[in-house]
Amino acid sequence: MTTSFGAVADAAGASAPAGRYRWVICGLLFASTTLCYMDRQIFGLLKPTLDIELGWSETVYGDVVATFSLMYACGYLFGGRLMDRIGVRRGLSLAVAGWSISAALHGLMSSPLGFKFARGALGLTEGGNFPASIKAVREWFPVRERALATGVFNAGSNIGAIVTPISLPFVVALVGWRSAFLIAGALGLIWVALWLRFYDSPERQRRLSAEELAYIKAGDAGAPEAARVPWLACFAYRGTWAYALGMLLTSPVWWFYLNWVPGYLHQRFGVDMMASIAPLVAIYLVADIGSVAGGWLSSRLIGGGMPALRARMIAMLCMAMCPIPVALVSGMSDMWPAVLLIALAAAGHQGLSANLYTIVSDTLPPGAVSSVIGIGGFAAGVAGMFVAMAVGRILDATGGNYMVLFVGAAAAYPLAVLVMALILRRPSPPAERSQTDRDRS
Repeated sequence: MTTSFGAVADAAGASAPAGRYRWVICGLLFASTTLCYMDRQIFGLLKPTLDIELGWSETVYGDVVATFSLMYACGYLFGGRLMDRIGVRRGLSLAVAGWSISAALHGLMSSPLGFKFARGALGLTEGGNFPASIKAVREWFPVRERALATGVFNAGSNIGAIVTPISLPFVVALVGWRSAFLIAGALGLIWVALWLRFYDSPERQRRLSAEELAYIKAGDAGAPEAARVPWLACFAYRGTWAYALGMLLTSPVWWFYLNWVPGYLHQRFGVDMMASIAPLVAIYLVADIGSVAGGWLSSRLIGGGMPALRARMIAMLCMAMCPIPVALVSGMSDMWPAVLLIALAAAGHQGLSANLYTIVSDTLPPGAVSSVIGIGGFAAGVAGMFVAMAVGRILDATGGNYMVLFVGAAAAYPLAVLVMALILRRPSPPAERSQTDRDRS
């Protein structure tokens, strides 16, 4: 991705403050998300190889994916609470170190049970990435830039999904698929060293100017000191329910794309790992654009004076229209029209996600942000587990027919926006209302 983080700051429409160190932090979050998705996507890209070399059926593959989803749900839930307890600096470094070691373990496995163990450990530790990243954005960015910053770091998921199919065929050809997992793990440990070197909270960061700190904190004027919110108390906020149900409906679709699109291209169009580079890069490059565009749209609306929640919902409604045409994919006989529809759907998902995450920071106090991100991730992970098991069994039962899967993927996003809109239109409780009022300033 060639986006300049300084240029992105100007795109938010805000007056340029003295210093842009907050975009360095966003760059580090972008890098961790890139590594997260590289480690995650290697498995999906190797699906045809593992099916042949290890003799796996769709059901076996789906069950391994389901193990990841279940443990990812647990990682999200407890990782979110951990970030609120020990802070982003220590919490995210532990998460990245953990998933890097787990990624390397894949290279030592040969049986479905072994891969379930490695995938489960990967999911448990990767669950900390987004709660930590959203909390860091909440600490480091004013309200008007949060969706944009979220869109930028979330674009790392697409960069990881672009870099991996480009590099993996050559790595596998040179050193084999097992060593590819080991290399991915080593990259994560390098990131941990950089994170510990350059990250700290804004108040303690010596590289941050007083002017930029004032700019970051301006939107929190009059806000009480961040206090830890009891876990059960998080469920009293409407933002918790809107976010959790939005995640439950949309995240399993994104994981379906990551885990099954390479296999779909191989099964439907005879595309091998090397030939899959161009279509997969196209899909995730367009998704990358969608991620930044979704965040930019709501930031632009807020900059024009629109209340934050309304801007988020309008942006999400626009993004939810993009996946609808993917329902037609299974009936297409040419690869590139199908690829372009999947790319448009992926862009819609990422643009919606950039705003979905920021609903939490818009509607909850700072001390609850990571915990609620974890609650939503847990809901999405549990749903993803059942979806993964169902996908494998549907494909085995139908001889590899993807029609019902793509139709469901198309319908999930408009349904998610409708459900969230119904929840968020209810009157706010007093504590939540005061939080929202501060975020409008």
